[in-house]
Amino acid sequence: MQLKDARSLPPQAQQAIRKRAVMAVIENKRSQGEVAQEFGVTRTAVNQWVQRYRRGGETALKACKQGRREHPTLARSQVTTITRLIRDYSPEQLQLPFTLWTRQAVSQLIEQCWGITLSQTTIGRYLRRWGLSPQKPAKCAREQCPHQLQHWLTHEYPAIHKRAQQEGAEIHWGDEMGLRSDHQAGTCWSEVGKTPIVEGTGQRFSCNLISALTNRGTLRFQVFQGGFNSDVFLEFLRRLIRSRENKVFLIVDRHPVHRSRKVQQWVAQHQDELELFYLPPYSPERNPDEFLNQDIKSNAMRRQRPRNRNELMKRVRSYLYSLQKCPERISRYFWAQPVQYAGL
Repeated sequence: MQLKDARSLPPQAQQAIRKRAVMAVIENKRSQGEVAQEFGVTRTAVNQWVQRYRRGGETALKACKQGRREHPTLARSQVTTITRLIRDYSPEQLQLPFTLWTRQAVSQLIEQCWGITLSQTTIGRYLRRWGLSPQKPAKCAREQCPHQLQHWLTHEYPAIHKRAQQEGAEIHWGDEMGLRSDHQAGTCWSEVGKTPIVEGTGQRFSCNLISALTNRGTLRFQVFQGGFNSDVFLEFLRRLIRSRENKVFLIVDRHPVHRSRKVQQWVAQHQDELELFYLPPYSPERNPDEFLNQDIKSNAMRRQRPRNRNELMKRVRSYLYSLQKCPERISRYFWAQPVQYAGL
């Protein structure tokens, strides 16, 4: 009969075997090789158990916690410093040759600060223990001015919101986007190592979209061909105020069309129906309409590839019509952390 490997036994059973083996050698005067063969272990293991018993008695034979032993290399104060630096600074700000916080970047930071060299495996284990995880970072333009953005969040937008409440106006968030026939969205199951192929037309065509939405789930849109200019924007504004009973406060980015003289003159003539407000420069992540754009690019053309521009526009319109029937889904765009301020 083949003996079961003692290493696969529960810790308490292993402890009992160690004790019996040691007693067989010390009290019964049996050879270590004979005992090892009887208990299904190596002679080296029996020798180590005997030595441990002679140094520490039965206590030295007790079952120990299995797995990797913890030998903290970093002091608590060092851990606090590292996590604060990762949270508050980018590697570039700390003069490290990295754009993102990777295990290699953290390893180099630790070595730079305290001269401690750690493997990337150890770094990864530490990062998880510190409550950190690898994530896809959000984008932020270098040109963005933090002071302007903070002023928008704490002063400008609260003032717009207060005025809207006083005047019974609706706050709409607007944006434009382009859609191309060769945009790739979604993933596909396939054999490991074999990239799936999606057939589509070799022709390239596109269309554009302008939209506006509210935190109550209202969505208005216009799909069009050609470039975005003042005439297109004004046509959308006319449709927008025709469909609303209350005055519209429309918040958009600082695209040249939004600030063109032609648009400004028209808005001045319709100031009882609509007012334009502008986001801080280079701050698209603060516009809830950006999440609609992401939704469309991810889902509008996922089921089937369009064969021409008309199909592309038809699919986009169809998807947007379906969204109009789901105001609760539109409202959920405002749950994202960067735009939660607009959901109040």
